[in-house]
Order: sequence, then structure tokens, then C-alpha cells
Amino acid sequence: MPGFATINLLEIEDSVGDRAPGIEGRFARKYLDSRDLGISHFRYDANVRSPMAHSHREQEEAYVVVAGSGRVLLDDECVDLRQWDVVRVAPEVVRAFEAGPDGLEVIAVGGPKPGDGDGVRATANWPDAA
Repeated sequence: MPGFATINLLEIEDSVGDRAPGIEGRFARKYLDSRDLGISHFRYDANVRSPMAHSHREQEEAYVVVAGSGRVLLDDECVDLRQWDVVRVAPEVVRAFEAGPDGLEVIAVGGPKPGDGDGVRATANWPDAA
């Protein structure tokens, strides 16, 4: 493994596609050839709420809001987010995001990922869902 790697997050292909309209996700871990770090970029169109959530078996994550505003659902609690907020999330906490009126852009930073995967999919149970 080389001692360094660079990649522009916006040049990585969107991995979300049609599965979640209004949400883009770009995952840089494989491009960085990192043993211990995962860096991802998520972009949510204005007022888009993720219908899906996830947790992890082992991986702790931190999310940095780089543009816009919104909310994050952490288990059953909603937390307001604004630009430059950082949210650390323990592996077992179920999380999902919702963009505000100007959209939401988040950088996710994750730790070591087990070879057989780590993510656990869940439904986002927004408390104010109709």
C-alpha cells in the first residue's frame, strides 16, 4: 500500500442512484486504499428525508455538515444540524438524515470496516412522519 492517496470526492460515481431520489452518495474508501478510514460524501436535495436508516456492528462514524442544514435521526431523537456541525455516532445507534430548505451536504468519516461488511439497514422511524 502506498504511503498516501488523493481523490476528489465529487469525481467519484454516485452509488445511490435511483434507489433514493434526491440523495447522492460517494464512497472513497477503496480509492484511498485505506486500511482504517472510510470517507464518504452525501448530498440531499432540499427537504429530502431519507426513508432508510442504518447502524453498524463495529464502526463508529462522525458526520461533518459542510453545506446547508437539516436534521439527523439518532435512534428516536431528532437533532437539528447546521453548517460545520460535527456529529459522532456510536456503531449501534440507528441514523438517518433529512435536508432543510437549502439542502444538506455531509462528509462521513468511518473507522476500520470488517472484511465481511458492517452496515445494518433499518427503516427511518421519523417521529413526525405522517
